[in-house]
Amino acid sequence: MAKFLLKRFGVMLLTAFCLTFVVFFLTNLEPNLSRLAKTQANNRMTEDQVHSWLERRGYNRNVLVKYGEWLGVVPGWTNEINGTQTGRCYDISKENPPTFCGVIQGYWGFSTVFKEPVLDIIGKRLGLTGWLMFWVMIVMVPLALVVGVLAGMREGSRTDRSLSTFSIMSTATPEYVSGVILIVLFASSMFPAMKWFKGSAAQAADNMTWENFTLPVATMVLYGMGYIARMTRASMAEVMTAQYIRTATLKGVKFSTVVLKHALRNALIAPFTVIMLQFPWLLTGVVIVESLFNYKGFGWTLVQAASNNDIELLLGCSIVAVVVVLLTQLISDIGYVYLNPRVRVA
Repeated sequence: MAKFLLKRFGVMLLTAFCLTFVVFFLTNLEPNLSRLAKTQANNRMTEDQVHSWLERRGYNRNVLVKYGEWLGVVPGWTNEINGTQTGRCYDISKENPPTFCGVIQGYWGFSTVFKEPVLDIIGKRLGLTGWLMFWVMIVMVPLALVVGVLAGMREGSRTDRSLSTFSIMSTATPEYVSGVILIVLFASSMFPAMKWFKGSAAQAADNMTWENFTLPVATMVLYGMGYIARMTRASMAEVMTAQYIRTATLKGVKFSTVVLKHALRNALIAPFTVIMLQFPWLLTGVVIVESLFNYKGFGWTLVQAASNNDIELLLGCSIVAVVVVLLTQLISDIGYVYLNPRVRVA
């Protein structure tokens, strides 16, 4: 297991470098840099003025060198303007700037939109999204497993058909559709008798209550639970036809005992992998939900960074997304080995 983990960490590190470099390269293309210069300075700047602005701020250099500076393995750029020394690391300290200032050293850059250090912004917004993801998982996973197990216990029954139809409908309905429907039904003045949730999701960042936090959670739960329920149902239906389940039934073991003690553990092997893959989906799927409900978490921040061409903040968000995806895949592989004794790490 130790050798397996060491190998996986090496692959994860290489993957992280490759993915972050791709994002870095795309965000530092010439059109993006020109747009950044005009956004920060003047939209009527000439090409020469744009070039001069980018030159003074270290953007017009080799992309590999800039990537190394951003990582913190190459010394930060320096420049002298009107007798004043400037540079990447001068944002940290004007008097005694460090030689290296990058992701490795804990400096993720400075946001041109929020006018704050990127690491501070991501830490705050990721915490808000973390609460949203936490409550979504707390509600979604048990509901999805119950629906999947009930549907798979008696394949082809009326209960199975009803729950399977519900699962398919919930998965087929995107968040921006179900979210709008929930807002119209329970939060708008169109149906006063059903206006149960009067709070705004923007208020949940400071004061999380039932009224301002239920609809965003419900929107994500409805979309995500259908897929887990379908996987659980298929796995449960397969397990219930296994030979050892028939043997236990013929011995006179109660049906509830057969399901809970014999079938459930094996039926949860496939859904476990799907559940772990929900974390990357939640981190990126909140983009729609947070924008729809104006909940200023990680997804909302990512939209603001992309729409305002905030390069440093986009790069910081890419680091978080890559790390979450790789870690959840690693946990999924380890959990799969422990849930299924037949799987051994070579």
